[in-house]
Amino acid sequence: MSKTILTGGYAGVSSAHLEVAKHYSSPFLVGPPLCDELVALVKHMFTEEEAEVARHLKPLRARTAGGLAKASGRTLPEVNEIMARLAHEKFVLASVGNGPRELYSMMPILPGTFELVMTLTDPGAATPWHKRFAELYEALINTGYLPDYFNKPVDGVRYLPVGESIEGNSMAYPSDKLEVILDRYKNFAVSNCSCRLTKQLLGEGCGKALETCAIMGEAAPYLVSQGKMRTATRQEILDIKREAEKQGLICYTMNEESGRLFGNICSCCACCCGALRTISQFNAPGFIAPPHFMPRVDESKCKKCGKCAAACQMKALVSVDEGEAKRPLHEPHRCIGCGLCAVACPNGSISMQAVPGYKAPPKGWPSYLAKYGPRFLTNTLKVRSSRKSL
Repeated sequence: MSKTILTGGYAGVSSAHLEVAKHYSSPFLVGPPLCDELVALVKHMFTEEEAEVARHLKPLRARTAGGLAKASGRTLPEVNEIMARLAHEKFVLASVGNGPRELYSMMPILPGTFELVMTLTDPGAATPWHKRFAELYEALINTGYLPDYFNKPVDGVRYLPVGESIEGNSMAYPSDKLEVILDRYKNFAVSNCSCRLTKQLLGEGCGKALETCAIMGEAAPYLVSQGKMRTATRQEILDIKREAEKQGLICYTMNEESGRLFGNICSCCACCCGALRTISQFNAPGFIAPPHFMPRVDESKCKKCGKCAAACQMKALVSVDEGEAKRPLHEPHRCIGCGLCAVACPNGSISMQAVPGYKAPPKGWPSYLAKYGPRFLTNTLKVRSSRKSL
């Protein structure tokens, strides 16, 4: 058993829990600084017994149950039971393989742990444990640590324009179209949006559709086998996404073109979605790739009704007083190019125009990492250096 310690003001926190929290705070796991909110979340995710084993999982290092048993001084059956619970019941740890060679590792809180914990095929399956996780996760995210990792843009995801907004546009790439992206895959799965489910459990839900998150490729059957998603067809995914767009939700996907291994398409709202909140809440757009299209307002057709501003999730189009009317004003730095404003305009005064000099997404993960890997590393090292100087 671990000993209760007094370290950094954390009276009553076990040494095991504090060590696990320090692992999660690593900049190489996109971690927050060690803080009350992180410690509280770690204490919720791991019992003291579980933390005694998990403390031997270092960031970016995977270990087998056998290795963890040796490191923790526990029997292999004990550790097997603990790790199965953490990786396959709570889903707070990642695992690869099976049997004696199964490897366990820590994931970032976001992206990673949050999505696996809160992705549920049935919202009714959320337990009081899930609700408390949601409360503690929100408290941690609201400390505002994530923008520190996007000082240099990493363009991790890109938002797809609403199909209706770019129909017939000769400048549109195949990668702008949901149907073309889905054609790369054979396996599909769908589940409830972890972001909106979290807000719903906190009594802050927006009421928009929940079952909208899709995974394609080799990861889909695995997540279905783990009970985190259900199998779907390509057409079912298209139908779900079209209905989501009607509700004002915006699709994003990974910012690479190959479709190798797996892909995901989420349907987001600025009030709940973690990616969109980097802009809507924290004014840090560096995680989201610059848009291919941006709206252009034809002043001669605009009736100044304000419907475009009402439709904009990101407040990139706002209504500005102009006498007794309100003129739409575009804020490009907040725009993700979704096209909801163009669809909402009843007068056809908004068109989506290609951004000059737009760069197509990387053609695969090697080219993505070659371009953005150095930026990830620079951001990470800058965060680590700033914390060491405190």
